[in-house]
Amino acid sequence: MKFGVALSRLNPRLHVDVTVEAERLGFESVWMADHLVFPMDLSGSPHPGEDTPPVPPSTPVFDTFGWLCFLAGKTSRIRLGTNVYLLGLRHPFTAARAVQTLDWVSGGRAEIGIGAGWLRSEWTAAGLDPRSRGRRLDEALTVCKRLWTEEVVEHRGEFFDFDPVMFEPKPVQKPWPPIHVGGESPAALRRAAFHGNGWYGLTHTLESASAMAGRLAGLRCQAGREGEPFELSLGGRVREPDDIRRWEDVGIDRLVVSPWTRSSEAIDGLRRFADLVFG
Repeated sequence: MKFGVALSRLNPRLHVDVTVEAERLGFESVWMADHLVFPMDLSGSPHPGEDTPPVPPSTPVFDTFGWLCFLAGKTSRIRLGTNVYLLGLRHPFTAARAVQTLDWVSGGRAEIGIGAGWLRSEWTAAGLDPRSRGRRLDEALTVCKRLWTEEVVEHRGEFFDFDPVMFEPKPVQKPWPPIHVGGESPAALRRAAFHGNGWYGLTHTLESASAMAGRLAGLRCQAGREGEPFELSLGGRVREPDDIRRWEDVGIDRLVVSPWTRSSEAIDGLRRFADLVFG
């Protein structure tokens, strides 16, 4: 089992200290959320069946890849992930360059979670049709993968159209850093199974995680990818060491945790959690 830390549930002033301590304690990764703006008419939720936004529009937001590059310079081993990067809101040239730069400055430690996004008004504020966000994400991901692997790329699509270009250098990790597709909708699960190297979920119980793992396994069989490496990452609770085995038994590869109630308690919470799971 891999253990990551959710930086989005923490005061940004503590991101460096928590990341450095997480690396020292043996955590595998840290993960940072992504938004461009929070419109004042904030509505909706990433959690199925809910309509209350999880944050107010005044929530501090930083450039995800700029911040992770900064954290890369403070660390040497811990992996650096996005949970999740709103790839469809960016031109693929911008997104591909951000991913490549993080992978280079970190020495190949990038983990890229991507998603269509739950906040429809953010798309509207950016001048984009939120109804197109799934299709834009799919096309942007296709273009990024080509930029990361092909010498010369020309593209004619619904949203992006450009003559032959070159994109260098390629990412350190080959063929590209791991792509974890986030989301719980049927479209998101299908995107993960057909086009991702993993799936990034919300907070789950053992029962709901098992159901998701089963659905993804079926979709990966449809995609002819059942023999390929594929990681399942989500939030989940560990109260005792045997819980780790239970998560593994239902097919989970990585738990992303935030074992604190207040940001001021984060370091102590990480240490207690490390004592529990790492011995």
